[in-house]
Amino acid sequence: MTVVAGVDESPISMKVAEAAIAEAKWRDSDLHLVHVAYFPIVYSEVPINWGEVAEAQREHVWGQLEPVVPADGVHVERVDLEGYPPDLLVDYANGQQAELLVVGTRGRGDLASLILGSTSHRAIHLARCDVMVVKAAEES
Repeated sequence: MTVVAGVDESPISMKVAEAAIAEAKWRDSDLHLVHVAYFPIVYSEVPINWGEVAEAQREHVWGQLEPVVPADGVHVERVDLEGYPPDLLVDYANGQQAELLVVGTRGRGDLASLILGSTSHRAIHLARCDVMVVKAAEES
């Protein structure tokens, strides 16, 4: 059995990881922490090395989660993907036949959610498994 959790560079990712670890312990399941790098098409006259940007983002995400990962008693797998986060996260959870998908209410913020869509909203509607939505502190 597997619990899948979506993490990014936002402050809520720590809470998502902690909730996912607790659920994986309770369920005696493996935990897959999934980071999806996404860069919408941006017009720029300056060449951008998106591979370097994605690598820096991955290092930041995994670095901020170091205090809680690895978790005692839980096998944790780190997964890095690139693409549209809501769809790739749900596709990954469905492909793993996860028993639970854990996401946060806010990742990149309100404006990005308005433009790109809410990961938690899409997950609730498209995931085949149960979905746990972790609220940011200011929403609690």
